[in-house]
Amino acid sequence: MTHRLRSVGLEYAETAPVRLAFVAKVSAAPEAVFEAFTDVEGWPRWFRQVKDARSTDGGKGREIRLMGGTRFRETVMAADPYERYAYRVDETNVPGLRALLEEWTLRSADGGTVVRYVFAVDGTAVLRGAVRAMRPGLRRAFHQAVRNLDRMVAAA
Repeated sequence: MTHRLRSVGLEYAETAPVRLAFVAKVSAAPEAVFEAFTDVEGWPRWFRQVKDARSTDGGKGREIRLMGGTRFRETVMAADPYERYAYRVDETNVPGLRALLEEWTLRSADGGTVVRYVFAVDGTAVLRGAVRAMRPGLRRAFHQAVRNLDRMVAAA
């Protein structure tokens, strides 16, 4: 990977120059959803854009490869049982990216879980514009992933 990103904290989910947030409700309990998040190697089973995922550094990091060849080396910033899972990208092969934090929060609701996802990013003006333009595609990817996760958990 050729690009080292700026190290950001959890507050970046609220302060990033570009923030995309999506919400969906699933029938699975927060415990089951959280367990799927922490099973890093299992992400390709429910998140179609993830081609390969592996846990690193005893669970403190992740290496992710997306369809199309994008790669990320990440640090897990929060793994609060049944409430939040967040990670920061430390290195990538994406040019123009300066900082990226993704945060998934869970809230129990009516026998299921409300899942909120925040994609917090900074980069060159071109990259920021591209991310904003990708909002509909990221929204579709999020909703599809959450539906797949819900089905996978129900089948288990």
